[in-house]
Amino acid sequence: MPVKRIKWMLVPCLLLALAGCAVHAPASSNPGASPQPGSQTVSAAQVAQPEALSPDAARYYYFIRAQMYRRQGKIDRAISYLHKALAADPRSAYIRQELARMLLRQRETDQALTLTRELLDKNPENIAALITYAEIQEVRKNLDEARKTYEKVIAADPQRKNIYIHLGSLYRQAGDNQRALRVYRKLVKNFPDSYVGYFFIGKIYKEMGKDQLALKSFQKTLELEPDLEEPRFEIIAIYRKAARTKDVLSQYREILKRNPDNIRAAMGLGLFNTKIGHREQAARIFGDLGKRSQSDVNVVARLVRLYVDTKDYASAMTILRGMLAAAPQSDQLHYVAGVVCEAQEKTAAALSHFGQIQADSRFFQAAVQHRIYLYQRQQRSAEALKVVRDAISRQPENAVFYLYLGSIYEQAKEFKKAETALKQGLAKDPENARLYFRLGVVYDKWGRRQDSIAAIRTAVRLDPKNASALNYLGYTYADMGIHLDEAERLIRQALRYKPKDGYITDSLGWVFYKKGNYHEALKYLRSAAGLVSDDPTILEHLGDVYRKLNDRDKALKYYQRSLLKRKKDKDKIEKKIRELREKPAS
Repeated sequence: MPVKRIKWMLVPCLLLALAGCAVHAPASSNPGASPQPGSQTVSAAQVAQPEALSPDAARYYYFIRAQMYRRQGKIDRAISYLHKALAADPRSAYIRQELARMLLRQRETDQALTLTRELLDKNPENIAALITYAEIQEVRKNLDEARKTYEKVIAADPQRKNIYIHLGSLYRQAGDNQRALRVYRKLVKNFPDSYVGYFFIGKIYKEMGKDQLALKSFQKTLELEPDLEEPRFEIIAIYRKAARTKDVLSQYREILKRNPDNIRAAMGLGLFNTKIGHREQAARIFGDLGKRSQSDVNVVARLVRLYVDTKDYASAMTILRGMLAAAPQSDQLHYVAGVVCEAQEKTAAALSHFGQIQADSRFFQAAVQHRIYLYQRQQRSAEALKVVRDAISRQPENAVFYLYLGSIYEQAKEFKKAETALKQGLAKDPENARLYFRLGVVYDKWGRRQDSIAAIRTAVRLDPKNASALNYLGYTYADMGIHLDEAERLIRQALRYKPKDGYITDSLGWVFYKKGNYHEALKYLRSAAGLVSDDPTILEHLGDVYRKLNDRDKALKYYQRSLLKRKKDKDKIEKKIRELREKPAS
């Protein structure tokens, strides 16, 4: 028997569809009726000229066409034909409902809401319309109204099982566990076989610290659906908290008995055995996982999601060491181990793991990048150069390694060598936007502004969505006081791709400063300062704007803050401060 997963936890509200998939068109003589398919005969000539159809036949024809386009995924066309069907039969509640739901699917909530309100005005107890209305309110983030409406639905029709589940989740999202508990209790009262309801009751009790009540609910869930895994993990957490070692082991083994491929359970059992001193059992489990990881990519992916992404680095390394003992040549295990050691600032161990990844591995390029970064962070440029040169010797056609080489020389201010390295990369890959962008930065630092502009313009042409290149070019124009309209366009384009980037926001403020629009500049610069805390350049720009606005005190405040944070070019800021202090207050 396949193991059942609790996938219903992720079912979105908009799947709570009503009325089914049958194709029925309501008769115009009775707005609530739906004639059977085939009750209207439409000839080929009439299909070619639907405007010649009788109202009944036209309504049916348009509705069928709408359903056909819906099944094909052509929702806009389906909506168009539903509008025509409704025009042919304006009294049809069914067509109005279908059209509202289709519009909601396209997030056309204004039109969907108008149609749904028309339905509810005629019949406030229309369950389908109430559900659509609640879904519209959810899309519009009016969650209180959505919850109230779902309450009306289950009060009017207590057999709506999915509505209980969804309403409970909405209360839980709002942090209202008491109301959620009330909804789930109603669910299990009306549907005693609802394992979903018992599971969520258990979750709520567990969150409230009522572990015994939670345990009973999870056990009831398993009585109804013994193959479910998630309730067993919840029970394990309760048993671990109560130090019930044998029960913890029993639950892990039960999961693995029913599903030997459960990676989460195997890792959890291995870690628990390590904790209680059963090292041989742990080594066997981790060894099996290590061997399995050679053919099953899900093993390492699960390890990353469970322990690396959650920053449980100690557990991740315990598992990795056990897995590497059985698969010492695994490039992916060494790579993940390197990442974990780097996160723990264990630089030597990280370098060791990254260094064991061979050139034929898909992780080789990333490992080289990590090694360069770690060496550069320790100011060990010679080792960094050795790493990248070795990488180039192993993969001479990989243009990215020339990018790394150029960046090392750029950091060392050896701009001629950086230029040579980047051009060597471009000889391998002439359309590489990253290489052109880096070359432009090198030229800028070298004082070759026109060459910098030319290189970065090429980068933008090759990669029009490169926010960094767009911003760099726009800011360069602004700083030079040229092409200010073009600079604004470039930076606004960059902000479309990175709307919360403080440095790009600062660039836009600087464009307005250069245009003499100081109030607009202030708006963006203050926003930039909120996004990037205590950046010396942004603080200086704020000082410059307040100076132009004749706010001497605020200008001094931001100049002084910029001076405190600045590591170089302090003379420029000190000069601005002196000038302000010597200037008589206005």
